[in-house]
Amino acid sequence: MRGRIKEKRAAGGLSYGYAVKREIDANGEPVRGGRIINPGEAATIRRIFSEFASGASPRAIAKRLNGERIRGPGGRPWQDTTIRGHAERGTGILRNELYAGRLVWNRQRFVKDPATGKRQARRNPHAAWIVEDVPELRIVDEVLWERVSSRLHAIAKTPTSVAIRESRFWEKRRARHILTGLAVCGRCDHPLAAVGRD
Repeated sequence: MRGRIKEKRAAGGLSYGYAVKREIDANGEPVRGGRIINPGEAATIRRIFSEFASGASPRAIAKRLNGERIRGPGGRPWQDTTIRGHAERGTGILRNELYAGRLVWNRQRFVKDPATGKRQARRNPHAAWIVEDVPELRIVDEVLWERVSSRLHAIAKTPTSVAIRESRFWEKRRARHILTGLAVCGRCDHPLAAVGRD
């Protein structure tokens, strides 16, 4: 995967805004990791960046896109989190550096939670990241990218955002019990949850 990145080819999944570039080598074998810009999705990305830079919130942008029946990544409806992403992990439409012509790899690793068996993302140190310039894959110009980045940084420094991070709300989850995730409704198959002490 590291070698593929050094060749300026994608080593991960297909980002919104791109299509797979089909290539065959001299031996007739497929060459993996090639990408080309998807014009329709690229126009949506530029629209998202422009609207956010002009002051629109990710929630308002998502609502407008869904109202116009513009499909999001994977054909799913747009969510504000799809647009905003996660600041530390560099996820989301507004933080995807590929749109600025930079291919970033090894930003995070995944570990399995022994209690749940689910994969959890862990951020790698910045020194471990591998960054390659791919100007042919740029969708958003540098001026617009910097305007959006500046607004994201400004939002992160607001008292509300700071208070939310300091509250560490993600650590205040409901306690797990012996039947957590096992007891389900006999009619709709949704998990049952305890409400109140009794």
